[in-house]
Amino acid sequence: MSKASLQVQRQLLAVLADGGFHSGQALAEQFGVSRTAIANYINDLEQVGLDVYKVKGKGYGLARPLLLLDAQRIKKLQSVGTAPVFVQHITDSTNLQLLQMLQNASPPLKATVVVAEAQTAGRGRRGRQWYSPYGSNLYFSYYWRLEQGVQAAMGLSLVAGCALCSLLRREYQVNAQLKWPNDIYINGHKIAGVLVELAGQADAACNVIIGIGLNIALPETALQHINQPYADLTQATGQLIDRNKLIVQLQDELTNALNTFEIEGFKPFQQIFNQYDVFAKCLVSISGSATASGICLGVDENGAVLLEQDGNIQAYYGGEISLRAST
Repeated sequence: MSKASLQVQRQLLAVLADGGFHSGQALAEQFGVSRTAIANYINDLEQVGLDVYKVKGKGYGLARPLLLLDAQRIKKLQSVGTAPVFVQHITDSTNLQLLQMLQNASPPLKATVVVAEAQTAGRGRRGRQWYSPYGSNLYFSYYWRLEQGVQAAMGLSLVAGCALCSLLRREYQVNAQLKWPNDIYINGHKIAGVLVELAGQADAACNVIIGIGLNIALPETALQHINQPYADLTQATGQLIDRNKLIVQLQDELTNALNTFEIEGFKPFQQIFNQYDVFAKCLVSISGSATASGICLGVDENGAVLLEQDGNIQAYYGGEISLRAST
């Protein structure tokens, strides 16, 4: 899509964002394009997961009002001196965009964030696809330079999860819980996931990309793409969520958490994780590169999950393993 077409598409969205109906003819006249072009723009948005109603005699309307990402509003909400937030319309993956920035002659500032309205190649843990419909979620990637190197990065996904869980509880009054090693749940339903990617040498500073996908207001079609119970923040709070404000809050929360992590390691986060552990004292199973079952006792001071098996406590570290409730 050309730059001019992208601009019209964004302007069209700004009009539709009020949740009301707008006739195709009026939209075509407003933007100086044909009704066919408007229909094509709408079709493109539907292809990236936006719910649009088409009603004869009324025109086009979004299934629900939409607060679009706004770079200027985000900057106004930030404290002076905060690293920039780059807002993209539709991208492949916000993590990939940050990784590409690291290859530039001028790398990003520490705590730089990239967000997008939609992703075409969103990724979860272990290479899984992350469902990324337009304007429905928060697609958020955060850059940090860890001076202690790759070996000091153990537990980073848990630190990011603790930061997000604490933010959701404090600012949005939802009963968020943590699932080792990288998920956030509300009332037994997944609402967010964390993907940490590292680039660097074991004996030198490494670059850290923390990707967070947070469900904000999933469309009705989400059930066709998600194979597990899910929650979103709009449903959990009963409020229209301003993602621009949430982005600034999350950037600040992660910066504070990572500053603490660099100085004190994972230990300060151990109590937070264990307090909000969704599987605390539950029978669980581990699968993947290791297999085991036992009673979940939370995590140790390094972020390893602890399972009690026949009176013995065994620690299991991250990597290619997953944790599930057992019956």
